[in-house]
Amino acid sequence: MAELLSFLNLIFDSGTLVLIWLVQLVIYPSFRYYETDDLKIWHKVYTKNVTFVVLPLMLGQLLLGIVSVYHKLDTFSIVRLLVILFLWAHTFLVFVPLHGKIESEPQIESVVSKLNTKNWTRTVFWTVLFLTNFLD
Repeated sequence: MAELLSFLNLIFDSGTLVLIWLVQLVIYPSFRYYETDDLKIWHKVYTKNVTFVVLPLMLGQLLLGIVSVYHKLDTFSIVRLLVILFLWAHTFLVFVPLHGKIESEPQIESVVSKLNTKNWTRTVFWTVLFLTNFLD
């Protein structure tokens, strides 16, 4: 069971790692090159479609984190689950509202800038979460 959990953690953590670095280095910076009206149109399509990638990865990490704590209650599994919960909270409390502002605010340059700046926190945490696969 431990080997299967480790393998699945590596799969899901690899997915979020690649995704977050694409978001940080390519997707969010590309928002700066859109005119406001064009970004608002594209953003509706982007957020709908990216959810099909993000949500399964995040759900998988969460479920695996819970199963890992249940299977082996130790400091490592608890810290991993706490990092995952932090990432969920940060995503839904900071990023979902920021994305909502892109569609509702008349001036979105500051929102786009905040997305890119604040996303470094998630980028670091998802990178660290990926690297924990090589510690246990």
